[in-house]
Amino acid sequence: MISRFTLLLAVSAVALAACNKGKSEAAAASGEPPAAPASSAVAADSPLKLAGSVDLPGYAGDFDHFAYDEKGDRLFLAGEDGKSIEVFKLSTGEHLKTLKDVDTPHSPMWLADKNELLVVDGGKKGVRWLDGTTYALKRTKLLSAPGADSTAYDPSSGRLFVVTGGKDVPMDICFIEAIDPKTGKIFWSTKFDANHVEALAVESQGSRIFVNVTDKNELDVLDKNTGKVLKTIKVKEAEQNAPIAMDEKTHRLFVVTRKPGKLLVLDADSLATVAEFKAPERTDQVTWDPVNRRVYVTGGEGYVSVVEQTDADHYAEVEKPTSGPGAKTAILTPKADRLYVAQSPGDTKAMAKLIWFDIKPRG
Repeated sequence: MISRFTLLLAVSAVALAACNKGKSEAAAASGEPPAAPASSAVAADSPLKLAGSVDLPGYAGDFDHFAYDEKGDRLFLAGEDGKSIEVFKLSTGEHLKTLKDVDTPHSPMWLADKNELLVVDGGKKGVRWLDGTTYALKRTKLLSAPGADSTAYDPSSGRLFVVTGGKDVPMDICFIEAIDPKTGKIFWSTKFDANHVEALAVESQGSRIFVNVTDKNELDVLDKNTGKVLKTIKVKEAEQNAPIAMDEKTHRLFVVTRKPGKLLVLDADSLATVAEFKAPERTDQVTWDPVNRRVYVTGGEGYVSVVEQTDADHYAEVEKPTSGPGAKTAILTPKADRLYVAQSPGDTKAMAKLIWFDIKPRG
């Protein structure tokens, strides 16, 4: 037999459900949105808020890295497999133009004082300079080897450091070359007995370059003035260390591995690991946000790992907002108020997209 108390609970539940249904139907009839869930307060505090996207139908393969022209309100994205440079409006994300006078573009760089777009191209011509107004090809420069890919710019010396060679060319060796980005003059070239040298981070206030030698699971330290290798360590926590970024203020490196996906925080002086987190698989970019003291790890799994820095040795993952399958490379806007992410169709065959997040300032 059902007790009177149980029966009363059942009747109350039915009445509450009917009341909620009535409120929802009334809201729908009036055109008002339904009441927000209790979790919306958490969402309002999210470091990254998905703000928009634009599709690039017909694009296949991978994108690579970004550059921006702040004064001209333009964002440039290297269409590595599409043999293109995609041009967007920096302030809104609107797609403006597709440039085709490239081969295998990897890393663009905007030269404001020259009104030129430098394109580090993995094809046979190495580096290209495009007119910043007409986008016409102005000149090219061959480097020590084809396969020009990752770069790092040092504003203190005005030099651009470029990785060339490697398995994609194919070659069993790689080089890092220090060049003048305005003229293409080569200052030095350092050879690596490796077929996969990936990303690099350079000090502005110091004299070091940190390089991920991916196929050997090594991190090398170079003198940025001479190219001499100063130190080499094995990355022991995981394999295929590839993307890298640096917080020069606290002397911390952010290294991402791909097998498996991990974010490692290293002391740039001792090269000891001080923190470790799971990272999205197939990551192609790790971005340091010095304004908000955050690390953004963008990977092919379809989310961004957001890690906040408390101090040099203390970090916490605070959010994993959804981006999209193959969304692997990213760039911060100049004021660190927006994070742009490129979604590559690649193996996923998803729609090619530019995705952007508004960044919540951190107190």
